[in-house]
Amino acid sequence: MSESPEPQLPAARTAPTVPYASYLRVYEPLAAFPEPERAHWADYARRGVSPTAQDELRRSLADLVRVPVVGVPAQESADAFTAEVGGVLLVCPWRTRLRGWLALQELVEWFPLPVLDAALPPDARRRATDDYERWRERNPDARPWIRTGVWQVPLRWFVLVADEEREYVPGRRLRYRTPMVQARRRLARALRVLREAEGYGMLADGLVEVGSWLEEFHPGSMVELDYGGLLHALPADRLAGDRSARDLASGLDALRTGDTEGAVETYEELAERWRAVRERLFAN
Repeated sequence: MSESPEPQLPAARTAPTVPYASYLRVYEPLAAFPEPERAHWADYARRGVSPTAQDELRRSLADLVRVPVVGVPAQESADAFTAEVGGVLLVCPWRTRLRGWLALQELVEWFPLPVLDAALPPDARRRATDDYERWRERNPDARPWIRTGVWQVPLRWFVLVADEEREYVPGRRLRYRTPMVQARRRLARALRVLREAEGYGMLADGLVEVGSWLEEFHPGSMVELDYGGLLHALPADRLAGDRSARDLASGLDALRTGDTEGAVETYEELAERWRAVRERLFAN
């Protein structure tokens, strides 16, 4: 925000909105979508609609301040993030309703029942669960284009990208973008290395799950790792110096060449760095 004494827009429209989350997104080419959705996204792009991640977050949070509380939007979002690469329009649908249902399942695992009841009453959760089950029966193959990491960037995500793909604009964004074929190739190489080593089963299992998700998308897609709200939660010098993708790649290279000690040291330092960030979720 500007520090000028000139009149400014209300804070609610200019200040970043919580949560402090990172995002893993897949942008698919227009040809990957069936009609009539393809026509919708083509028209959406022609109209020049370009919402931001903060726009999506504000809209999704609006339901949480209603009375009675609505845990999951009643209608699916018709918005998306778009990008043009090599003259090809790529689309990443928000699918806010689907992601809301999936997030609700995670909340039940993360928080004690009294805390959860206070935030989202049992009746609201029950209605959301029933709605999801009915919807899932009609849409068994549905999957989200966006994954979220709260107060962290999951380490397995860094396997998909490379340091040279890092884009950092202080105060605006820290992200990586890579072709889907490259992301899949890196994941497969890392998985081979991890499966031959000892002590990396959790990371390997996480990669298998991410890989299964990526296989659902068009090979001409783009994968984006976005630090999202963490840009407003971590010190600027911490972000400027963050080279997590490079560090994880270095650890994998050490493991590949038999330098077990070097690999352990690199991985533990990286894991501890992000553990300290995650622990802020529970700080007063």
